[in-house]
Amino acid sequence: MKYFAQSIFAILLAVTASFANETDVNDNALILKGAEINLDDFLWINRPIVVLADSPGDPRFVEQMRLLREQLPDLKDRDVVVITDTEPSQKTDLRQKLRPRGFMLVLIGKDGGIKLRKPSPWNVREISRIIDKMPMRRQEMRAGG
Repeated sequence: MKYFAQSIFAILLAVTASFANETDVNDNALILKGAEINLDDFLWINRPIVVLADSPGDPRFVEQMRLLREQLPDLKDRDVVVITDTEPSQKTDLRQKLRPRGFMLVLIGKDGGIKLRKPSPWNVREISRIIDKMPMRRQEMRAGG
């Protein structure tokens, strides 16, 4: 059963990565790899959740991705895009800007500001509460969006 779940996870990740460049981030809650990501591309459009780890096998990374995948519709409702980076040797712009030490979860607002940093996995319910308290999100909810 565990092997089956890992296989499904690998297939889902491959399919998501193959369509990442072809899909409009406004219409989908996506999981993107961070190597070529520029956070400025998401300003005023999406709320990036950045998940960084030293390895894709880090148990905290695996748990965080499981928690996020379980609630993708809730993230989509909040204009979230998930960005992952598990290659510390590449010195990506994300890593230089966010300076993680091992595993780190970062929530970035539509304004580009860092709203949350956590050294351990968080579930979508907790993340959603933080997002729903943001002034811009409250305005979106009042406007019906």
